Amino acid sequence: MISVVIPTRDRDWCVERAVESVLGQEAPEFKNRKDFELIVVDDGSADSTRDLLAPLLKRGDLALVSHPKSLGVSAARNSGIKASKGDLVAFLDSDDIWLPGKLIAQRAYMEARPDMILSQCEELWCRSGRRVNPGKKHEKLEGDIFMPSLARCLVSPSASIARRRLFDEVGYFDESLPACEDYDLWLRVLAAGYSIGLLKEPFVWRNGGHADQLSSKPGLDRYRIRALKKILRLPLAPDRRKAAEAELARRKVVYEAGRVKRAREGKEAGPDF
Repeated sequence: MISVVIPTRDRDWCVERAVESVLGQEAPEFKNRKDFELIVVDDGSADSTRDLLAPLLKRGDLALVSHPKSLGVSAARNSGIKASKGDLVAFLDSDDIWLPGKLIAQRAYMEARPDMILSQCEELWCRSGRRVNPGKKHEKLEGDIFMPSLARCLVSPSASIARRRLFDEVGYFDESLPACEDYDLWLRVLAAGYSIGLLKEPFVWRNGGHADQLSSKPGLDRYRIRALKKILRLPLAPDRRKAAEAELARRKVVYEAGRVKRAREGKEAGPDF
């Protein structure tokens, strides 16, 4: 069984489109609720999200988990994981959409690799309504990608699928992190010695450029710094420890420079790391 988890908050402008892209997966077995479930976690929305989803909920097309107040994207994903029943758990951010065939292709990929704990597929990028090409630095990699993953998050939640045991072995999304929670989790997976698989077909439209996108907020390096500090508390090979320490030092310089710049411009500088 595959469980799909969509976290959302105040995104009545896009969540229905995301849900329909999951329900529209073209595979007969995904019409059988024994093989597939969709869980939407409403993280304290104050808009019409629940009204939009009510007909689909009544029809049995999805399960809805509601947080009375917002607890953050990590808590929302974790609530979905804990409510799910699938051996495989896939994620979709509510501003992204899946292309037909994603789940059947990813399930086949994981079934052919029983030791693989996490994989992802390629994506198509859209920014402010226009198709864009990601830069070379965002190229998806596979295998033991611990070293390049220190510098940037190379796994996209909307493109990923994980075995349930991943969360038992390395833990859930860190609910103390309001952003960069995916960077933190994937680093923990890689630090535990796992490789990450890559299905080299694009099955996700990744949409960016809108105002409520977490990755567009200033000062995010302070959360990456916290993630790197956590990694350094784990047993790491000497070369990995040295690389993580170097990245931590670099992030501190970048974050402090950003704080100084924001303060000079009269903006909220943000807390010290």
